[in-house]
Amino acid sequence: MEFIPVDGFADCANQWSNNAPIEPAPMSALGLHHGFSTRLLGLALILASSSPIRRTMLDAAGVDYVAIAADVDEAAIKASLAEPAEAASALAAEKARAVSEARPADWVIGSDSVVSVGGRTFDKPRDRDQAAEHLRLFSGKPMQLTSAVALARGGVVDWVHVQSATLQVRTLSDAFIEVYLNAEWPAVSYCVGVFRLEGRGVQLFESIGGDHFTILGMPLIPLLGALRQRGLLPA
Repeated sequence: MEFIPVDGFADCANQWSNNAPIEPAPMSALGLHHGFSTRLLGLALILASSSPIRRTMLDAAGVDYVAIAADVDEAAIKASLAEPAEAASALAAEKARAVSEARPADWVIGSDSVVSVGGRTFDKPRDRDQAAEHLRLFSGKPMQLTSAVALARGGVVDWVHVQSATLQVRTLSDAFIEVYLNAEWPAVSYCVGVFRLEGRGVQLFESIGGDHFTILGMPLIPLLGALRQRGLLPA
């Protein structure tokens, strides 16, 4: 039985919200044995993330992989790059590169997302009060969500793709924000943008334009194409 090592919370985890230790999960428990196995080719496909959402996307697509969280200085990368597309691309590439240095024979997927509103880039809220502040700042404004995905091998980034989506936030009353956070906190404390589109976060918006997978945090369709081109999925 193969086990997937994971790190702490990442990218809007909708589980484990009490900061309890995360136990390694057997691949069979995630249904990964049903996917196309890169190990038949003598290598592993690695997801450089412990994000439950990204893992769910790959699981549903039938992709066999191992999850190993990347140890990178995300704050430093974001601070050095003002443009959302550049920041998301750099974060995805660095995550993939960092893990591939330790596993040079294997292909590694890195992915990250950046949320910007009114020219300002937002991080995950540090507490509930800041989450409410962010939601008040988002109210009535277009939100740009930029997600990037990268592939690396042997410490070298081989491919990067970035996509953006625009989500129009409706006017949010203080009463709605209070009710919303009562229901969604602390799950959305791990979410850049303070929302889970698959949950009550959909109530924040009056319109959404862009790729669904990009909004969830990883441009999946381009990634699957890149994996096929490299022989990691059947064509």
